[in-house]
Amino acid sequence: LALNPWDVVLCISGTIISCENAIVVVVIFYTPAFRAPMFLLIGSLATADLLAGLGLILHFAFVYFIPSGAVSLLTVGLLVTSFTASVSSLLTITIDRYLSLYNALTYYSERTVTRTYIMLILTWGASICYGLLPVMGWNCLKEPSACSIVKPLTKNHLVILSVSFFMVFAVMLQLYVQICRIVCRHAQQIAVQRHFLASSHDVTTRKGIATLAVILGTFASCWLPFAVYGLLGDHSYPALYTYATLLPATYNSMLNPVIYAFRNQEIQKVLWAVCCGCFPSALPFRSRSPSDV
Repeated sequence: LALNPWDVVLCISGTIISCENAIVVVVIFYTPAFRAPMFLLIGSLATADLLAGLGLILHFAFVYFIPSGAVSLLTVGLLVTSFTASVSSLLTITIDRYLSLYNALTYYSERTVTRTYIMLILTWGASICYGLLPVMGWNCLKEPSACSIVKPLTKNHLVILSVSFFMVFAVMLQLYVQICRIVCRHAQQIAVQRHFLASSHDVTTRKGIATLAVILGTFASCWLPFAVYGLLGDHSYPALYTYATLLPATYNSMLNPVIYAFRNQEIQKVLWAVCCGCFPSALPFRSRSPSDV
């Protein structure tokens, strides 16, 4: 089989994604202080992206070294599971951020921990079910005309995934609009109470809105092209279009650690401690609101 440069780029992307998210998973897993709900959700996101990176590497290896229809189903199932879990984890993080602001007084309670575990179970349960569909027989290996732009997924399967993405994106957009309103209202109240200048309030508000815009804009720019093409594309279209829309989607898993993990001050402290060779069993830890992550 001739080597496809696009597959090489996807494999390289998978390697970078795996390395980045492996660091996040190890840091959160081996740091006892990182047992708060927000870190569990970040860990879920990093785990999903780590599996996505490994899936891209395995897909490349199996396509060019162990070509098999059954193996391709397993690798595609892994990719569907991991990317679905990644998008769903972003939704759970958004929900957690919103609730930390909307219910600030009751956020640090046992109910939050229970709710977090429920969201994790639903996220991974739905993702695994989506990923098992090709393995359980919902594929187009025996009926090529039913294939989508991503073989061996069927057109109907990819349509369901694309529609699910648009639903997640719509919910995230609505939640971030509500977060912006809450942040602006809180900033205005603080400015009035402390007699800050209006310019200080405007700077704080613009900074918060800009951060949320970067988060949502990154997610949309990475996944929207592939989701739209998944709805409109056909298996007869050139594979170039699939690669050109799928590659930006993988970049979302590459950027997630930077946006949600490496910007966090507590995770930065642990990383610096590891680099200095003095990894402690328990770090001094200041609990932070998820809206700060």
